[in-house]
Amino acid sequence: MSQYTAPIRDMQFVLNELAGLGELSSMPGCEEATPDLVDAIMEEGGKFAAGVLAPLNVVGDRNGAKWDAGTVTTAPGWKDAYQQFAEGGWTAIGCPVEFGGQGLPKLASTPVSEMFKSANLAFSLGPMLTQGAIEALVLRGSDELKAKFLDKMVAGVWTGTMNLTEPQAGSDLAAVRSKAVPQADGSYLISGQKIFITYGEHDMTENIIHLVLARLPDAPEGVKGISLFVVPKFMVNDDGSLGARNDVHCVSIEHKLGIHGSPTCVMSYGDKGGAVGYLVGEANRGLEYMFIMMNEARFSVGLEGLAISERAYQKAVQYARERTQGTELGVKGGGKVAIIKHPDIRRMLMTMKSHVEAMRAIAYVTAAALDTAHCHADAAERAKAQAFADFMIPIVKGWCTETGIEMASLGVQVHGGMGYIEETGAAQYLRDARISAIYEGTTGIQANDLIGRKMAREGGITAKAVIGMMRRLDGQLAEAAAGSQGEHLAVIRKALADSVTAAEQAVEYVLATFGTDIKAAHVAAVPMLKLMGIVCGGWQMARAAVIAQRKLEAGEGDADFYRTKIITARFFADHVMSQVGGLSHTVCCGAAGAMALDEALF
Repeated sequence: MSQYTAPIRDMQFVLNELAGLGELSSMPGCEEATPDLVDAIMEEGGKFAAGVLAPLNVVGDRNGAKWDAGTVTTAPGWKDAYQQFAEGGWTAIGCPVEFGGQGLPKLASTPVSEMFKSANLAFSLGPMLTQGAIEALVLRGSDELKAKFLDKMVAGVWTGTMNLTEPQAGSDLAAVRSKAVPQADGSYLISGQKIFITYGEHDMTENIIHLVLARLPDAPEGVKGISLFVVPKFMVNDDGSLGARNDVHCVSIEHKLGIHGSPTCVMSYGDKGGAVGYLVGEANRGLEYMFIMMNEARFSVGLEGLAISERAYQKAVQYARERTQGTELGVKGGGKVAIIKHPDIRRMLMTMKSHVEAMRAIAYVTAAALDTAHCHADAAERAKAQAFADFMIPIVKGWCTETGIEMASLGVQVHGGMGYIEETGAAQYLRDARISAIYEGTTGIQANDLIGRKMAREGGITAKAVIGMMRRLDGQLAEAAAGSQGEHLAVIRKALADSVTAAEQAVEYVLATFGTDIKAAHVAAVPMLKLMGIVCGGWQMARAAVIAQRKLEAGEGDADFYRTKIITARFFADHVMSQVGGLSHTVCCGAAGAMALDEALF
């Protein structure tokens, strides 16, 4: 089994050179997030990820979570690891200070989140959902609800969940049927069943705080009639101590392809009369509030694609260095060599490495935009940053998760037949990665959001602004191409220019088609998302190459690191950005073939 090593050097480069950590730390409320402090946090996070979480990854996969008469027991070692996780303050890193959090911006917590997901994806899902629940209560909960629940959730003493999906509803939340009946004391009795509830029941904390979508008796039909409720596993007394068990129970857990260590629960509310719940915010605005958690979770799930790719890449590199097979091409009379000498293995490893770096860059840059949207002193800059972040989140979620599956599959391929054998560990990453493109809205849902809400609804304003930012890099690329790595920079420059032109054509097609042929536009949605993922990733790789060239010319730091950055960006330009023209053609011309066949002929 491979060990996990946090890629701190690359994280530092992205944080400081691409995401602008130094600029962020000058904004109100972000002053403590200095590069030195973030370095220290990453160092400790890397140690915890490698030393505590990574060794339990295979334990969780092989043992899984166990259900018995409503009780869920996590894999051996997980409860103790969670206690260390909470006691180390990792649950509180990005939470508000007033509730016991550390108040650090998202950009500071994102690298640590990546580490934990790489080390043990199934373990990381519980804290991820808790963060979303905390965010919703901070923004929309009453003072009473905040006082009752937040301190212990932030401290990790209690965890939180999101309860959206029902057996008949799937992603169609308009079909939610769970009921909430008001009581004389101001509480509500909740009844209904929810499925696919991550960490809905477990043994790691003394209480679980469920955020549940349900309908009031007089609620209108559809999504406008959904309200959000807090439903604790155990009631909480006025003094903060735990009271009676609430009428919410786990009736089963799912048997899944991967993430075996994470219990995915079927939750039943009100089998014995009704689970006591408390309304969050205003009635019938639950879907709006749930999207607070949803957007938090979508960004976090996007990080899963990056994280599993990094772990699969590290495993593949280790194996390629150790496995000897065949002789080196072009070398006569040589003996057996490590497979990393073989060109196709090199191609696969470079594919994995370049995608990891591209995903990390767009994720961290998006995190910085979210922080800027919250903290910048200028309202216009806050709005601009929020628009950019809103545009990028479906790309981070959709493209990174789909890419994570592809990279984990490549990791198996590097291993050859041994990759298909569970004992080597490569297969687990592929199995675990598969759910990420489905979590919190499938890739199709993310793509529909991208072309609908984030492009067509606003007339392409943000999409065109992003394309404009990409074009403005051309001058810097031209200048860098005159340097020592000029050949590589020239190739990167042309690839970016060609890709931006192709992306612009695709955006114009979506804008022109969305209002006149909605089906044709939606056929183009997922290809459009992939196109934008590649172009945005290539844009950030090009930025990295320009900065690396400047560092080389100035004689700063590790020259090998900077040369590697440029070569990796060159590979991405030749092997990945070259796909953009074809994707643009698919966006603009692909509807006829997709929609022409009669349904009966499938």
